[in-house]
Amino acid sequence: MNAVVSLFDRQPTHSSAFQKTLTEETLRERAPAVFAPGAHERTSSAYRFISTHEVLEALGSAGFFPVEARQTLRARSPMHAAHLIRLRRRSEPCQLRDAIPELLLGNSHDGGRALTLRAGLYRVVCTNGLVVSMGVFPVWRVTHRGDVMRDVVCAAVRVAERFEVLAAAVERMERTLLDVGQRLEFAREALALRFPEDAPGAMEPSQALVPQRPEDVGNDLWRTFNVLQSAVLRGGLVRRSASNRLTRTRRITSLTEDLRLNSALWEMAMARAQ
Repeated sequence: MNAVVSLFDRQPTHSSAFQKTLTEETLRERAPAVFAPGAHERTSSAYRFISTHEVLEALGSAGFFPVEARQTLRARSPMHAAHLIRLRRRSEPCQLRDAIPELLLGNSHDGGRALTLRAGLYRVVCTNGLVVSMGVFPVWRVTHRGDVMRDVVCAAVRVAERFEVLAAAVERMERTLLDVGQRLEFAREALALRFPEDAPGAMEPSQALVPQRPEDVGNDLWRTFNVLQSAVLRGGLVRRSASNRLTRTRRITSLTEDLRLNSALWEMAMARAQ
């Protein structure tokens, strides 16, 4: 799998989370593809290079600042690899109890994917980065053609204008209480999402429901979702392999798989929200 680097070194408080902005030096160190001078040589002449650095500058003029960066490391060319930047506004009018709305910017310079903008959440109590599913918030995509800077900024503003809808979705999850059977079924679906080829009984769903923080103790949908998201992506669960050997699940390090699982888990949670 592709390795991913995260820029959060320590857990911030809700108030300090708005004060941390990545410096250019840190971005260069952790996500060099942000500063790529051009596209990969294998791209066609029709391919329009879109500089992530220039996009970030444009978004900065609209009030969005980078707070986290992730990049695939096992790519043939680190300067052209897929990368994901999380951005926040300096002051976010949309307030949530334990989470902060974010803008997620994805890009690559090898012709493998379009530039994307989507909504996300950062949960302060556990530093989890949540990704909102496409079913709730459409992902804005732009192919590498033409001059798109103005369109990128407009799209970012449109995504941010829907943060209130995102907050309402979180509040619905907080109000939705699950019984034991419903929580176990959610856990089964979440584990099947991560390990679709596992035989029945390969994992006990209950272990994925064990909270790692006092803030996650409870049976509402929001906390259940966050506990499962952490268990599925961070690993450490006991699993019986096809050869009947007990192993522990590994942390998800693939950028693509992280987005896939995060988005699908959000859809599963929203399908249960009342």
